[in-house]
Amino acid sequence: MKSLLAVLLCLLCSGCSLDTVPSWAFLLNADTAETTKAVAEGDAAPNFTLPSQDGSSISLDQYRGKWVVLYFYPKDFTQGCTIEAHNFQRDEAQYQAKNAVILGVSLDSSDSHKQFCAKEGLNFKLLSDESARVASQYGSIAEFQGKKYAARNTFIVDPDGVVRKTYREVKPEGHSQEVLGELTYLQRAKA
Repeated sequence: MKSLLAVLLCLLCSGCSLDTVPSWAFLLNADTAETTKAVAEGDAAPNFTLPSQDGSSISLDQYRGKWVVLYFYPKDFTQGCTIEAHNFQRDEAQYQAKNAVILGVSLDSSDSHKQFCAKEGLNFKLLSDESARVASQYGSIAEFQGKKYAARNTFIVDPDGVVRKTYREVKPEGHSQEVLGELTYLQRAKA
């Protein structure tokens, strides 16, 4: 039955881009899905060190004392990922005014991130998680047509390193404004 379902889903999705991967796409490879506990609100954010688009190593711990918007996205140069990145870039000054940094993570290489940033005019950090280790730690792995991608999830981490808000299956349009609103709320509540 699972095989029949997988075949039907594949037929329905033929030609779909990563930006239109339905939330049920994980069923295509349900037997081999990784069983990782998703990070929840109130959990300590798992620390990591990953290379950025400029080749420097970025650790979550280096941002202690700041708010961090950690967003996972499927693939550089795709429509939804470009929209999401542009919106974060557009609002970057507002994040900085709130003592917050934006960190994007995908399974793409640092070189791909460098090209993506250059083409799209992005100047916040995009981190390369080619091994999918960090995406797995955050419960942010998806599979589509036999390949692993970072699932489109966002985490707001407070200055003490605690996850204060999680967003699963994010829609790129309007997401940055949604995060800014929540960040304002969280900062007022913490004050």
